[in-house]
Amino acid sequence: MDGELMTPREMSGLLTHGDTPIVPKRSIAGRALVAVVAIMTFLASLTTGAVMLVRASASEWQSEVAREVTIQVRPVQGRDLEADVARASEIARAYPGIVDVRPFSKDESARLIEPWLGSGLSLDDLPVPRMIVLKLQDGSVELAPLRKTLSERVGAATLDDHRGWIERMHTMAQSTIAGGIVVLVLMLAATVLSVTFATQGAMATNRPIVEVLHFIGAKSGFIARQFERHFLVLGLEGGVIGGGAAILLFGIAGLIANLSIGTASGDQITALFGTFSLSLSGYIAILAQIVLIAVVTAVASRRTVNRTLDFVD
Repeated sequence: MDGELMTPREMSGLLTHGDTPIVPKRSIAGRALVAVVAIMTFLASLTTGAVMLVRASASEWQSEVAREVTIQVRPVQGRDLEADVARASEIARAYPGIVDVRPFSKDESARLIEPWLGSGLSLDDLPVPRMIVLKLQDGSVELAPLRKTLSERVGAATLDDHRGWIERMHTMAQSTIAGGIVVLVLMLAATVLSVTFATQGAMATNRPIVEVLHFIGAKSGFIARQFERHFLVLGLEGGVIGGGAAILLFGIAGLIANLSIGTASGDQITALFGTFSLSLSGYIAILAQIVLIAVVTAVASRRTVNRTLDFVD
């Protein structure tokens, strides 16, 4: 009896040279699975790209804010505000690590509060503080001695290093990245479930063939590989469609953003998202995601087939 059984290699040869594989290459369920994987990959790629854009923009904001600090000189009764501004500017210019000192004029300082008070108002009677903007050589300049010197020599001056703003931006970026990871995990879970149901449907449709192959000596690994190969191709096809659409969308969005530079809306978008174009690492991440989803599709189908074959006597 054993001599009449076909080995997996012989059956593989028959499947290679035959016309009909265990799982039909094109079926309604297969096309539906490709569509589902394409949609999942597209949404996952959009999430990945958006997370990387926000992360890059937040990193750029933090870098810019960390290289800039401000001195606020408040008007105090009995003190000369202009002299205090000049003294604070002189102290800042002599401090190592500061490459530029720009004191705001009275009109420039008044314009800073126009968004809250409106324009056309007389601010002469209001105690409007004067701002001095300092550009640092890098974000590692120690500012504690400068803050102490200002408080001792210019009592009305305070130094703001925007540390609280930097921490809030860092928290926002980390929260966005964490949210993106959660969305990607949910996308992969939905893809696994879709592949599992599709594999179970394919197994139910082809169960008589699978049982015959199993009873004549085909090992579970051989049958599982046929399904795995089939669903790997479907997953890769859906991933390429969805990921390619996302890459095309980001490319078009980056081109439009570059063309709109100089306009009010374009400058606002650039301030929020940079040039709105993915870096090379972003496109590599999307390509890796396509491969990952195809592999997840194949592995999920193989596990489903193996569990199904365990119930075949």
